[in-house]
Amino acid sequence: MNKNSSNVALGDRTSQIEQDAQERILANLAATLDRTLPVPLGVQLRGLIEFGIGFGELVPGQKLPSVRELAERAGIAPMTVATVYQDLRKSGLIKAKPGAGTYVNDGHTRDGLRSTSMRKIQRRIDALFNEAEEMGLSPTVVSSLVNARAARGRSPSRPMHLVIVGHFLDTTQQYADRIREYLGPNDSIAVTTLSALQAGKPLPQPCDLCATFPHRRSDVESLIPPGTPIVNLNFIPAEETRAQLAVIDPMARIGVVSIFPEFMAFMRPGVLRFTPHVSDVEVRLITDPDLTEFLQSLDVLVYASGAEPLLKDLPAGRQAIEFRYVPDPHAVRQVLVPEIERLRSAPLATKEEIE
Repeated sequence: MNKNSSNVALGDRTSQIEQDAQERILANLAATLDRTLPVPLGVQLRGLIEFGIGFGELVPGQKLPSVRELAERAGIAPMTVATVYQDLRKSGLIKAKPGAGTYVNDGHTRDGLRSTSMRKIQRRIDALFNEAEEMGLSPTVVSSLVNARAARGRSPSRPMHLVIVGHFLDTTQQYADRIREYLGPNDSIAVTTLSALQAGKPLPQPCDLCATFPHRRSDVESLIPPGTPIVNLNFIPAEETRAQLAVIDPMARIGVVSIFPEFMAFMRPGVLRFTPHVSDVEVRLITDPDLTEFLQSLDVLVYASGAEPLLKDLPAGRQAIEFRYVPDPHAVRQVLVPEIERLRSAPLATKEEIE
């Protein structure tokens, strides 16, 4: 086989892998929509995509089904899918490539972290050469000074101050505790909630970098000081949660309670993924009027983080499992830590640049 034939074969295999991935996404989205839930299908669809992005099932650069494909497979109106995609584009979670389709965003395009940084550096370089010219120094001399500085390597690093924005203070603090081990000894990390910011409370400390859920990014962006860099936090189910689900009695009646309507459709397959020996589970929203009666009928309750108050209504002797998520360590190492180090080594902004 010649080189050209090998390249064609490789291209065919790559194309087939991409098609298979798109088909899996299409099938999963269509199959997971649950018409028995008291939540509009459009709200469910948006929640499924948001959750998929936030929890690493839809990775940056992944192509999403077209509006027509998803509408036909899921049996919903194309306008419903189009509206969901439009909302997700506005929030920066997905992006449309003209003539190519719709893709999961990389988390940096929306605020232009890289391009903004490059423009700042370019302005500093221009100012440096202009100042040198006024002092009678040639561009060659300035270039030599810059090269000599680059050869010395990085300057001593400065401490970084992170703020994590979540839904509930206790669980957000748990996220921060997990992330802390990746930080430097002089770095600090503090937590707050979206509701606290919406109530007008300030950030708990000076913030060099803010981290939050992908689907809450645009909300947080509007509530923190302009220009504050933001990164997406991705999550995976906690090991303890997976272990507890795996040993549930297959004959037990299992109920799931969600806090947010848009994530109800996601929680059922999320539980069943780790309980393959269980045939089905029932899902309720924490605000359902029949919640107390529902809890009394269960052998095992699986509840979303933040729903702890409902445990007081769970009969004694019944098992309760928090469906807890933790920051994805791979995403922390590959996205969060590099962004921290980039900001750590960047020059401090001047007053003029901040304004």
